[in-house]
Amino acid sequence: MIRDFTAGIALFARGFGLVFGRPRLLLIGAVPAVVTTALLIGSVVALGYWVDDLAVWVTPFAELWDPPLRSAVRFLAAVSILGAYLAVGLLLFTAITLVVGGPFYEHIAETIEDTELGGVPEAERVSWWRSASVGARDAVLLVGLALLCAFPLFLAGFIPLIGQTVVPVLAVCVNASLLAVELTGIPFTRRGLPLDVRRRVLRRRRALTLGFAVPAYLLCLIPLAALVVMPAAMAGGTVLAHRLLTESEIG
Repeated sequence: MIRDFTAGIALFARGFGLVFGRPRLLLIGAVPAVVTTALLIGSVVALGYWVDDLAVWVTPFAELWDPPLRSAVRFLAAVSILGAYLAVGLLLFTAITLVVGGPFYEHIAETIEDTELGGVPEAERVSWWRSASVGARDAVLLVGLALLCAFPLFLAGFIPLIGQTVVPVLAVCVNASLLAVELTGIPFTRRGLPLDVRRRVLRRRRALTLGFAVPAYLLCLIPLAALVVMPAAMAGGTVLAHRLLTESEIG
C-alpha cells in the first residue's frame, strides 16, 4: 500500500515534468482554469463574509447555551461549512474547468498518450459537444456523491478531537478519490469506457490513485495554484489511466 501510494505521488510529479517540458501544454491547460479560478476564489470570499450568519442558522439549538459553549459550537459549524464548501466547490471547479476546456485538456491527454505512452489504437474522436455533455453528466453524479459524503462528515466535525483530526483526513481522501475520477475522464472516454468502469478500475488500485490525487487536491486548495496544477494533474491523470487500463488488459 505504501509503495503504491508513493508511486501515485511519483505519477503526479511526472505530470509536472511532462507539462513543464512542453510549455505550450502548460499554457493550454492554464487558459480554462483562469476563469473558473476567479469564480472559485470569489465564491469562497463571499462565503467567508456570510459564514458566521450561516453558522448561527444551522445551530439554532445553541441559542440558549452559555456564551463560551455557544461560540465554540458555532465556530466548529463555521469551520465545517467552509470545509464542506471547499470540498464540493473544488470538485465543481474541476468539473467546470474540464467541461469548458474540453478541447484544451483533450489535446493534453492525446499528446501525452501519443508521444509518451505509445498511443491508443482505434481511439475514438470525441467532439467538444460530446465531451462537454459526458463531462457535465459525470460532474453531476460526482458532485452528488460529494454532497452525500459531505453531510455525515459535516456532522462528524462537531465531535471533539475526532472532528478536528480524523474527519479532515477522511474528507481529503474521499474528495481526492472523486477528483481522480474527474482527472482520468478523457483517456477513458477516448476508449469508449463509461463512468462506472472508470470508478471500478481506479478502485482496484486505491492507494496508487490516492497517492496521485491527494497532492493534486491539496495543491488545488492554494489560490491560483490550480493554473499550474490542473495541466500537470491532467497529464499525470492520463499516465495513471493508461497504466491502470494497460494492467487491466494484461490481467
